Amino acid sequence: MKKLITMLVATGITICSYAQQSTFAGKISGNIKDGGNQAVIDAATISLLKSSDSSLVKTSLTDKVGNFSFENVKEGSYLVMAVSVGHSKVYSQPILINTPGTDASTGTLQLVAHTKNLTGVTVVAKKQFIERKIDKTVINPDVMISNAGANALEMLEKAPGVTVDKDGNISLKGKAGVIVMIDGKPSYMSGNDLVNYLNNMPANNIDQVELMPNPPAKYDASGNSGIINIKLKKNRQKGFNGSVNTSQGHGKYFRSNNTLNLNYRRGKLNTFSSFNANYRENPQWLDIKRQYLASDKSIASIFEQESYRMRISRYFNARIGADFFATPKTTFGLVFNGYLNPSNASAPNFSRFYNPQMQLDSMLSNQRKENGDWKHAGINLNFRHKFDSTGKEITADVDFLDYNNKVTELMTNTGLDDLSNEKYKYNINSFLPSTVRIFSAKTDYVQTIGKKIKMEAGVKTSFVNTDNKANYSITQFGVTRPDYLRTNYFKYQENLNAAYVNFNKQFKKWGVQTGFRIENTNYEGLQYGNPTRQDSTFTKSYTSAFPTMYISYELDKKNNFGFSYGRRINRPDYDDLNPFISFIDPYTYEVGNPFLRPMFSNTAELSHSYKNLLNTSLSYTYTKDLFGESFNREDSAVVVRNSNFGKSQNINLSVGIQLSVAKWWKANINTQGNYSHLQGQLNNNNVDIEISSISAMINNQFSFKNGWSAELSGFYRSKESEGQIVIRELMQLNAGVQKQILKKKGSVKLSINDFTGPMIARGYIDDISAAKASFRQRRDSRVATITFTYRFGKMYKTEKRKTGGAGDEQNRVSSGS
Repeated sequence: MKKLITMLVATGITICSYAQQSTFAGKISGNIKDGGNQAVIDAATISLLKSSDSSLVKTSLTDKVGNFSFENVKEGSYLVMAVSVGHSKVYSQPILINTPGTDASTGTLQLVAHTKNLTGVTVVAKKQFIERKIDKTVINPDVMISNAGANALEMLEKAPGVTVDKDGNISLKGKAGVIVMIDGKPSYMSGNDLVNYLNNMPANNIDQVELMPNPPAKYDASGNSGIINIKLKKNRQKGFNGSVNTSQGHGKYFRSNNTLNLNYRRGKLNTFSSFNANYRENPQWLDIKRQYLASDKSIASIFEQESYRMRISRYFNARIGADFFATPKTTFGLVFNGYLNPSNASAPNFSRFYNPQMQLDSMLSNQRKENGDWKHAGINLNFRHKFDSTGKEITADVDFLDYNNKVTELMTNTGLDDLSNEKYKYNINSFLPSTVRIFSAKTDYVQTIGKKIKMEAGVKTSFVNTDNKANYSITQFGVTRPDYLRTNYFKYQENLNAAYVNFNKQFKKWGVQTGFRIENTNYEGLQYGNPTRQDSTFTKSYTSAFPTMYISYELDKKNNFGFSYGRRINRPDYDDLNPFISFIDPYTYEVGNPFLRPMFSNTAELSHSYKNLLNTSLSYTYTKDLFGESFNREDSAVVVRNSNFGKSQNINLSVGIQLSVAKWWKANINTQGNYSHLQGQLNNNNVDIEISSISAMINNQFSFKNGWSAELSGFYRSKESEGQIVIRELMQLNAGVQKQILKKKGSVKLSINDFTGPMIARGYIDDISAAKASFRQRRDSRVATITFTYRFGKMYKTEKRKTGGAGDEQNRVSSGS
């Protein structure tokens, strides 16, 4: 409660400070054109600066006819700076606002195309943390000082509308099933593999994050709650340039992130590379209490467990690529990406068993040791050709990806009586190798029909092969024997074929975009037998259609309204279909379900934007064939498996505001209200779960003189549900300070995440097949980090191209965490 009061006070101070300074004196407006051909430049970035010191006051974008305006401008002298990609920036003459109601104009500012050396140029204006667009929200992670030294998962946890649960699973606007893409193409990872990848990706490697709850038809239809697209930093500027970044952090334990980025462009060839070396000591504390119920719902026995896991992970990643500009209209590209991720973990836990009167019956000591070796290699070949200046363009991508994971485990179980005398002891040994190989190819075509209709179309195909083995043995009394109950061998093959078409047209104040995507899925699974079990197979083919629609209306220069609709699919992860047993301890384990069906969702959203400062949206989602984690009781053990159990309805209200409290203080406040209703059958019991939740995020950025800046941010989430699990409220506060050094080519950042923590996740499950459970989980979240960044080399600005081409397959691969 103290943390919540602290956050509410901080939010109130921010709003009140803004309200006290919201008086206005006048308006500044103007127009932007290309200085060469006098063409209109829309979406140019316009900055209002103080004449005295060039400090940023406000930013805006030009509209479709090149106009811009700043209202509620206080008394003073100002400059207007205009910037657009491929053009030199231009400044207006000084503009004086000295009487209320002044309506000043810059006239038409001319932007001139350039190839000028940018060495030594200092840009005063900074990016906004959040940018709103018709079909997505864009996050700029570098704006937040507290992201220094953080990983991608910790960075996403601070994004508006994004929730990261206790296991690292990501939800968007209250809905699970989000697909994570890297540079516009799916990461082909899911589950533990995706968590592991994001845990080891430094946040400083990320240029932007795009949140798309209802993506257009050109994107894969997979993902019940939409897409999160992580755009990595990629430099295509002429000459030799780069950056080095090192972050050293310490909470209860140590972590280190180190990155080197290099770029060299000369003539028609551009090469770029990024290298990461990370080390992380990642502890977790988890306490569980279960009450097993008799047939009359009275307590039959009680189980309590205290567990601790320490995972030490080393992560080495290389991303190397090249672009060949064969002609001014044709580009060929190649990108190689690979990582090595050796890790080891130790996980001791101790369990106690009580009778209904809480008298100790017996105990179990479980000592678990794990060694993992995760490897990945992938290559992307891409092509782009512009036919003419009217917008005709064709792109193509081919991806080859390989994941190779090997895990060995030793689990020592010792049973004790109520007096701590040993009753039995045995070891479970396991060797768990798995491989995933993916081929994907896609091509996209863009053309302007007439003068105003933009058409996009494309096709895609992908093939996935997974090979998973689980070899278990039991050692007791010095004798080792195979454990055929748990030993397994599972192979899975999948083929996905897709095509889409998308149209976009502007009708004066109205904008309309419609799309249609069709996907055909074919898969086959084979579970090999052993001396105690026969072979078994399953196959399935289905074709599904996914329409999308976006409508926007510009009421005036201040108010914009929007409506969107889309249908999406969430396919089971590859590991979810794998019928292996994965042990947490003898009384808790996970099992795959080869009979899982995909779930389909329909989402409609209404939105409103006022001056791009106050943004509101209301969405409704209906999902059928909903699947998620189910918890079954088998004797004294709890078995976790994904199951289809019914339908869900979700209503989300989102409100975000960006405030310029003072010329040195900017704030973003985002709130979410969410209502979810789950209905169905699980374990032969009716499921009917209704829950309402709220969340809030605040980010304050402070800019001072002499290169100093600071941040105070945080988030709050009320009680919410994750399927059968109900998570109690969570909160985190972060702070940071930054100083630019070395002629603004370098910076030093000091940040403290969760400084009032550590954050503790608490929750409960009411129904586990005649059982109840509650838990308490803690991570090493209170961390102080110091980060040094240095940029070097000469740069000439050039055009960027989005890479990528694979489908949602990579999102569904799983690995160690």
